[in-house]
Amino acid sequence: MDKLGPDDPHRIGAYRLLGRLGEGGMGQVFLARSDRGRTVALKLVRRELAERPEFRARFRQEVHAAHRVGGAWTAPVLDSDTEAPVPWVATGYVAGPSLQRVVSGRPGAPVTASGAYGPLPARSVRFLGSGLAHALQHIHGAGLIHRDLKPSNVLMTIDGPRVIDFGIARALESVADGDLTRTGVLVGSPGFMAPEQVRGERVTTACDVFCLGSVLAYAASGRLPFGTAESGGVHSLMFRIAQEDPDLSGVPEELAGVVRDCLAKDPVARPGTDEILARLDAADADEPWLPATLLAQLGRQAVGLLDAEDPEEPQRQEADPGPATSDQPRTLTSTPWPPPPQPPAQPMQPAQPLAPIPPAHFAPTPPPPVRERRSAGATVALIAVAVVVAIGAGGSVYAFMKGDGPGTTASPGPSGSADAGSGGKGQQGSGEGAVPEGFLGTWSGSIPGEQGSSTRTLTIRQGDVGDQVLALTAEGPLASGSTYHCEFSAPLADGPTGDGPVRIGPSTVSSGRPASSCSPGKPTELTLLPDGTLRRTTTGTGESLIYTKSG
Repeated sequence: MDKLGPDDPHRIGAYRLLGRLGEGGMGQVFLARSDRGRTVALKLVRRELAERPEFRARFRQEVHAAHRVGGAWTAPVLDSDTEAPVPWVATGYVAGPSLQRVVSGRPGAPVTASGAYGPLPARSVRFLGSGLAHALQHIHGAGLIHRDLKPSNVLMTIDGPRVIDFGIARALESVADGDLTRTGVLVGSPGFMAPEQVRGERVTTACDVFCLGSVLAYAASGRLPFGTAESGGVHSLMFRIAQEDPDLSGVPEELAGVVRDCLAKDPVARPGTDEILARLDAADADEPWLPATLLAQLGRQAVGLLDAEDPEEPQRQEADPGPATSDQPRTLTSTPWPPPPQPPAQPMQPAQPLAPIPPAHFAPTPPPPVRERRSAGATVALIAVAVVVAIGAGGSVYAFMKGDGPGTTASPGPSGSADAGSGGKGQQGSGEGAVPEGFLGTWSGSIPGEQGSSTRTLTIRQGDVGDQVLALTAEGPLASGSTYHCEFSAPLADGPTGDGPVRIGPSTVSSGRPASSCSPGKPTELTLLPDGTLRRTTTGTGESLIYTKSG
């Protein structure tokens, strides 16, 4: 992590920025911490992209859908502001290096300080493939296609891989023209694109399966199955992807079959994620998923996050007016920032930083309290604990991958945690009940998506605490071309106090088609808005959907 630059903001929304994590085609990524102490990776969109209406519209849809992706194998989208002059999105921070950095080391060489190790053993690649297949199931279940699954978008932790940046490439496609090319943005990564992407054809979930095959080949051998752009250029690489067989030299025979099938030219011929999981389900669950030396390095990096301190803020900033919720206009203030520099004479390259962000979108904060730094002995002790836990965690990680371990949950469906809420039983309480009359009735809402809009029909009945008072029907298209229909029910957790919200408990699935697309939802809160609409907000995440009364 690099320190913040002199022109970097120190606060975005409710997050204090700690340092720079990196930069890519979409924008800059910062390490940040929320007012409640959660560490996140906050991605700030490039200014030139934010000024394009077509990008902003697609980005808004993709981020909304990404909020619904759950599961243990992705970095969850926690917060966003797609309407800000410079949009941003915050995801859970994953304390681990990318698969690209891990594999970039020399085979058999010691693990470097950056986490470089070399190609992974076959058993680790099996675990990697299982985790990525589970992640794709969650992503596809939310109606998204990743489109850019590659080693740099796979982060490695002591308890398994994590997939990041799902849905981003689709937003970039909306502005993929000559002007955008000058920013250094490429839609997809040439070495990890599917043949249909290369040919400009319709992209389906099978595209992600092809990319999964390329990632597994790279993890096992340290080589790309179709070579690199250095051998003949990008166009030659794309021709090999579209026309030639993959070179799987160095891929163990026990993995070569499933990798080769994932790399089939015809999308229909590629296996689905369920089949991939079944074919990779042969690893020994009694050992950790990664070599011990690599686990030790990952443990040290995770512990290093605890030492990240809030940077001191410039004295020119004023007091923090406090965080603003996503349902209220942001009224953050600051003193003027220096004027942005003039555009470079040469085309912008990906490694160049963004221009300074206008001041209206960031609030300064008071200097952080002085904290004692952990002693070296305490840090070493934490590292030792992390490594011991990692080495003993192999069995539970594998059991969770198979779906039969403790704490297993159903795959999040298109309804997502913010909308998968209720339906079904509809039991009513006796007497007048605890639900205010204004909430009762049927409400409707919709969620735009890549395949079309999904609808939500919400029915609120009278009842007391513990009664099933909320019913929800969720319908919409899936990425596969079919549709889903989910029905949920949820109990009244607590009636309102004064003008406060009605609190609804976790939902259960009453019926679903297909069943894999429907999953229970988290507790939510119902709030009547001044314009007569109803807002349903997921407790803990702040994600919400507005409903209009229809009966």
